[in-house]
Amino acid sequence: MAGSRPRRADARRNYDQLVEQARIAFAESGVDASLDEIARRAGVASGTLYRHFPTRMDLIETVLAERTAELVTLGRDLLSGKDAMEALSAWLRAALTHALAYQGLAAAVMSAALDRADDPASAWHAELFDVGAALLARAREAGAVAADADADDVLKLVAAIAWATPDDPARADRLLTLLRNGLRHGVLPDATR
Repeated sequence: MAGSRPRRADARRNYDQLVEQARIAFAESGVDASLDEIARRAGVASGTLYRHFPTRMDLIETVLAERTAELVTLGRDLLSGKDAMEALSAWLRAALTHALAYQGLAAAVMSAALDRADDPASAWHAELFDVGAALLARAREAGAVAADADADDVLKLVAAIAWATPDDPARADRLLTLLRNGLRHGVLPDATR
């Protein structure tokens, strides 16, 4: 990933605009979005983009890191909400929206990590899992979801919904509603039978 954020106001503004326009372009076009178009949308020259982000992967990792941090922060904020099921539902919806918009980026980062010693995707996944598990535990303790609800299963189901419905947000929403309903009622058979 690119180094720390620039200090000069104009360089910081350029950096922020590049990340914002990359976020939009990657959500629209995936990992192959034109870097020159991202620079144009940000109102900077392509050279400015490459000074901040020497490689496409640097830019992808920065976008994913920032979006993941936003999702983690949202989850932590929701932990203090009054209604545990509403908090869990809001976060699951945000996680699904994130997965739908950036699933190609995450796959690219994970693929690139095979050739590197560091793997930022693992750290992001751990942070997302921790906050999702905390929200689910809170809902379970409040009696809003079944006792057999498991965080790993729930997060895998959200990822599966995103994978199965990349271009069908209405169906993704329907499947997320089914998941939430299943969480309320418990869906796992008794293993002793």
